Amino acid sequence: MKWLQGTYTQRFNAMFRCRGHLFQGRYKALPIEGEASYFSAVGNYIHLNPFRAGIAGMGLDNPLESYPFSSYPAYLGRSRKVPDWLELTRLINACGFDSGQPESRAAYRAFLESRMKGEAGQGAIEELVEKQLKRGWFVGGEDFRKRLALQLPDRTDNLRGEQRKAHDEAEAERLLQRALSELRLSESDLLGMKNNRPEKQAVAWLMKKSTTVTGVWIADRLKMGSRANLSRALSALSNEVDEVRKELKQKMTQCAG
Repeated sequence: MKWLQGTYTQRFNAMFRCRGHLFQGRYKALPIEGEASYFSAVGNYIHLNPFRAGIAGMGLDNPLESYPFSSYPAYLGRSRKVPDWLELTRLINACGFDSGQPESRAAYRAFLESRMKGEAGQGAIEELVEKQLKRGWFVGGEDFRKRLALQLPDRTDNLRGEQRKAHDEAEAERLLQRALSELRLSESDLLGMKNNRPEKQAVAWLMKKSTTVTGVWIADRLKMGSRANLSRALSALSNEVDEVRKELKQKMTQCAG
């Protein structure tokens, strides 16, 4: 029986006519910003998954806490044994309830029931979290994204989509700060310059040469107007039309080093 050969995943796929990794496409890990609003939105989203799937919850045959593959019953005090790793208090507190009070469990249940009834409207953070959980690589705000991007490896083939974009934008921002230091300029000074100024052209050239951010992104970030203005600036630096631009190009090359 050939299907018995190979790894466990290969045998599983052969038995059930599946493909890919055993948990491919369903399970993933995402870094979550520690702020209470994001943490509570993620916790509530997970607990309401059975309701969204039509398996359990208000208006269905089974109550939400009956779903066996959920930590929600533990939050209501319905689990015989709570795993040591499950921290119940943080989510309760993040939702605005005092986990030290006995009524906090009932309050959390009422809170989720209001969500199932549709009484509590979907807020901006909840909508953002839902989108990030489905398609993103992190959960949190823009500052959190930037901090994560700065921690990504400089050279790796494992970055994809939005993650790659975030990494490259963070690198462009880092190079911008290095260039400003080298040129002894403030960011406001640089952004206020005309597009034909050699210093502004040099910074634009550095960001374009050393990252994969788009020309549109650079033109917008440096207040250069259209992408055509950026193209002219890049051409002026690349051609080294004078000694000033030649020297600036050398300085920017050192910044990229």
